[in-house]
Amino acid sequence: MPAAVPPPVTTALILAAGRGERMRPLTDTCPKPLLPVHGRPMLEWHLLALAQAGVREVVINTAWLEDQFAAALGDGRRWGLRIRYSLEGRDHGGALETAGGIATALPLLGPRFWLIAGDIVAPGFRADAAVARAWIERDDDAHLWLVPNPDFHPAGDFGLTADGRVTRPSDGQARPLTYSSLALVQARLVDGVQAGQRAALGPLLFASAQAGRLSGQVLAGDWHNVGTPAQLAALNAAPCPPALAALTALQAG
Repeated sequence: MPAAVPPPVTTALILAAGRGERMRPLTDTCPKPLLPVHGRPMLEWHLLALAQAGVREVVINTAWLEDQFAAALGDGRRWGLRIRYSLEGRDHGGALETAGGIATALPLLGPRFWLIAGDIVAPGFRADAAVARAWIERDDDAHLWLVPNPDFHPAGDFGLTADGRVTRPSDGQARPLTYSSLALVQARLVDGVQAGQRAALGPLLFASAQAGRLSGQVLAGDWHNVGTPAQLAALNAAPCPPALAALTALQAG
């Protein structure tokens, strides 16, 4: 029997440095990515999915209440992962925004990696090796998963052409969609951003889109940007999505 082909991207950065102001008072004492969703910290669902897809190295960037992450998640061995932490609070006095967080964590990441926001819930998302291989062959700066525009962001971020090219909505080529905070990223995307520098990711993605160096696809399945205590309560009151239940079963097996 031939050996299994390893996935082409086996490192991920999970973004977990923000304070989660709209989720207060819950986030006064617990980082938003560690709030429970169907019995597990929100971020843990991403760890389960990454491990199931063959990812082995995970970096988590932290700032607000950052000591709680290592206490809750440890070194990752319970999921077959190696977790390391980029401590923006300790080392830089606070969160560095997304591009700054990426640039600061690059020594732990390597040339390409999965990028996932720790405070979203996307039950059907998987780190698809076939998508990663095709992206590497195209040599794009990033590959984005996009979602229909939510109520809180009606204008959207990008368009998407029929052949999977991500454009700016002003290009007039495709329907507007919103970046889901799930992506494959080349380290070169943050060239020019220094470690420890506060910098947003949006302008860099927009520049790559305008240069024709972004690919993407619409995310299949549900996507929740859980912003308020009421939204979190509603999510937990609903039945556990089958995709999350399947991850639990895989871990138990």
